[in-house]
Amino acid sequence: MTNEFILEIEDLKANINDIEILKGINLKIKRGEIHAIMGPNGSGKSTLSKVLTGHPAYEVTEGEIKFNSQVINELSPEERSHLGIFLAFQYPVEIPGVSNEEFLRLAYNLKRKANNLEELDPIQFFDILQQKLKVVGMSTSFLNRNVNEGFSGGEKKRNEILQMAILDSSLSILDETDSGLDIDALRTLSEGINKIMNKDKSIILITHYQRLLDYIKPDYIHIIQEGKIIKTGDASLAKVLEEKGYEWLKD
Repeated sequence: MTNEFILEIEDLKANINDIEILKGINLKIKRGEIHAIMGPNGSGKSTLSKVLTGHPAYEVTEGEIKFNSQVINELSPEERSHLGIFLAFQYPVEIPGVSNEEFLRLAYNLKRKANNLEELDPIQFFDILQQKLKVVGMSTSFLNRNVNEGFSGGEKKRNEILQMAILDSSLSILDETDSGLDIDALRTLSEGINKIMNKDKSIILITHYQRLLDYIKPDYIHIIQEGKIIKTGDASLAKVLEEKGYEWLKD
């Protein structure tokens, strides 16, 4: 029988430069669920995203991360990606000299190869790429441009969601994807994310702002402070935070 949880985190503690950031995170996410992670600056939100995806600068000192029932603590970022974990960066990097189409085809074929599937040639891949461009509302003109080079903030974020759509990851972690976006860009981005989401996928949204959650409805919201989840609630919790901030949680 398949485990109903796509992600299980148990008593997770992690350091960077010998400074403990995560101090005992416990979290379970089922397939088809959207979980939002909120909290003040420095609380451990982005650290959690990096630890889940295997960033080498972070050391897990205690606890366990299970993805589809498999313990992944010791796996490399590439191995976690091939299993189906995706991270959309808060600040996507530029890659001069590499076109979007080349980058996406390489990433797609590496995942297929890791899962013992036949790699696609450029023509086969382009058919898939065209379908995904429609989902995220992007023009084919993006394909010939170098990865994120000269892109606006909104274009960079939409490019991340295009990568998410192409890789068809079962767990997507979106680290402050809404930062720096105007309302129109946020709406377009959210529409793409909602189209990609289905009952077999799960999303972790890391955000400071309730406005993103107007467009992408979370099943749960978790508040992280000082490296621990201190409160969990439904979507209405975001509106309370908008009104009261985080100070009331200290009481």
